Order: sequence, then C-alpha cells, then structure tokens
Amino acid sequence: MISIGVPTVPLPLLLVPGSLCTDVLFQAQISAFKSDREVLVGDFSNCDSIETMATKVLTEAPAEFALAGLSMGGIVAFEMFRQAPERIERIALLGTNPRGELPEHVPVRHQQINNIAQGGVESLKTLVSQQLMPKYAFKSEQLLQLEPLVMEMALDVGTDEFINQWRALASRTDSWSTLKDIHCPALILCGVHDAQCNEKLHRNMALEIKHAKLEIIEEAGHLSTLDAPEQVNKALENWLNS
Repeated sequence: MISIGVPTVPLPLLLVPGSLCTDVLFQAQISAFKSDREVLVGDFSNCDSIETMATKVLTEAPAEFALAGLSMGGIVAFEMFRQAPERIERIALLGTNPRGELPEHVPVRHQQINNIAQGGVESLKTLVSQQLMPKYAFKSEQLLQLEPLVMEMALDVGTDEFINQWRALASRTDSWSTLKDIHCPALILCGVHDAQCNEKLHRNMALEIKHAKLEIIEEAGHLSTLDAPEQVNKALENWLNS
C-alpha cells in the first residue's frame, strides 16, 4: 500500500456553554462526536468580561478548531472570532444574541448581582426557578425534565461565577457588525420556542453572514442541546462535514 499525503484529522470541536451552564449542557454532543474528533468545553471561569473570557478560552484551545457556542457561549464566540479569526475554521451560533446589553437591562442585572451577593445560594435557586426557567420552558413536561438539570448546573457554577458572568453580560460589546466578517462555514441554530433569543433574531443573523446555514429546531426552546439533542446533533454533523 502506498500512502500519499497526510491523513485528514477531523477538526477539534470546541463547545462554549451559556451562563450558569457546565458541560452537562453539551452531554449529548460530547457523546455523539467524541469518537471521531477531540471535543473540548471552554472554561471562562474567574473572568468578568467577555473579552477576558474569550482570551482565556483561546489560550486553552487548539491551534485551529470548529467553534460552537450557545447563548452566552455564542457571545463569547463572537469575541473569540474578533480576537483570532484565523484559528476558527467553522462557527456555530446556537440560541444567542449578538446585540449589546439594552440600557434598561443593565440596572436589572446589577440588582440581580446584589441579590445573589447578599442572599447566596438560596437567592441563586430562586433566580433560576422564578426568572430563568420561565424563559427556558415551553411546556410542563419539558419543565419537569429541564429544571433539575438547569438547577444542578447553576449550583455547580456557583454564586461567584454568577456575579462574574452577569457583569460580563451587562458590559458586553455589540457584535452585530462582526457578523459580516464571518466567512467560514457558519451554522445559525435556534429552538422555535426560544423566548430568550427568538427565531426572528436568528433569521436576521443568518442574512448577515455569507453562506450561513439556518436551522430552526422544532420542540426546542432556549437550551436546544438539552431539549432536542438528536436534531441539534444532526445539524452540527452537517455543519462539521460541510
């Protein structure tokens, strides 16, 4: 047998989780793709700005990779692209928002930070169940399955990282102008029931990115990787192989 050239090695897949989320957010994706490529989950702990989060993840990432970020992970992905576009061979943006924080939301975040700083874990539990879950759940049986996972992740992340993440989100840069600079294979994915980052926003994002592939996932809300893992995995597989 004669071998000519270097065997193709699949790109590493770097997954960046959303706020108050851990690798549990991507458990189905890790299981699906780890057999044929390196799969990594970005860690932006101990950072209180999107810029420093992106820098930390890039520092720990391979030289080149496929990048997928969900929610806040997508916001970090925009900044990673600005800092090192030559290293990102593919980008997938799931349930995310390229816009900066709305001015009227900043004092709300600051109040939430104060509540958690004073009330600790119990205040964090209340925030997850009363303020986050209504935005994540779209039917009662899905809520029953999803809330324990979301609560587990939030408690694992903890109150200190909550404060870091909320500060970063409150001061984030508007990334809309970055979209036109993305020329690598891009996937824009949204759950049809996403009340946090809606379908219209994702359709508009896809129009800004040349040759972007848009996927709207039925029976999924904001946390599409947990709500509809098989459909998300299929979309990611097509994107990775495009």
